[in-house]
Amino acid sequence: MSHPWFASARTPRVLAHRGLVTPRMAREGIVENSFAALAQAHATGVLYVESDCHVTRDGAVVLFHDNDLKRVAGDPRPIADVELGELQDLMASRGGLATLSQALEAFPTLRFNLDVKAAAAAASVGREVAEHGARVLLTSFSDRRRRAALATARSAAGAVRPATSAGTATIGRLVAALAILPARATTRLFAGLDAIQIPERHGRFRVLTPRLVRAAHAAGVEVHVWTVNDPADMRRLVRRGVDGIVTDRADVALDALR
Repeated sequence: MSHPWFASARTPRVLAHRGLVTPRMAREGIVENSFAALAQAHATGVLYVESDCHVTRDGAVVLFHDNDLKRVAGDPRPIADVELGELQDLMASRGGLATLSQALEAFPTLRFNLDVKAAAAAASVGREVAEHGARVLLTSFSDRRRRAALATARSAAGAVRPATSAGTATIGRLVAALAILPARATTRLFAGLDAIQIPERHGRFRVLTPRLVRAAHAAGVEVHVWTVNDPADMRRLVRRGVDGIVTDRADVALDALR
């Protein structure tokens, strides 16, 4: 039986990458992963939002992609060195800071795809999503961070475990195994996964292949591709069997894949 994160929703799934910032919003100074970006994704009709988790110096889990504030706010300090109140002030003119707890409470119908970006955030993310596990998918480039967050979430009594997608090392093992083994021999590598989320290519190397899609589907695992902003590419990937599109332009994707 599939996880509730996938239930009652058609494929292809559109995952709003760091929320939705339209060109007009960008001109007004609104940035990704802000409260305004989440609200815009929700208002556009998106069901799934992809976001990223860091932890502040005083222990608050915030939705933020980069390790530091340089790109978003012109401040070189790491997120881990800034307290929540100061970060809220910095983000006030950029769409507003979203903490993880605020996002989960303010948008109860959204399903979140959360990337644990920092080791220090893993346990805190797990605790905060535990009561929302039915609408959370946890992931990370680091399988160790991903598993740590999952373990904390699962330890909460009566909680629905969050869904999860593979880290980089697991994806690497899958791709390598599929190059030399029959697809049926790779089934065990999908154990414990609900999805794999991958780029179509990594440099010159093609990550997404028909064989990978077939093997994932045979194991009951979905395939989501990031980050795809061209409508023609979205439709092409769906024709190849991709179950989800992670995109900066969820508004465009909803129209293209409707």
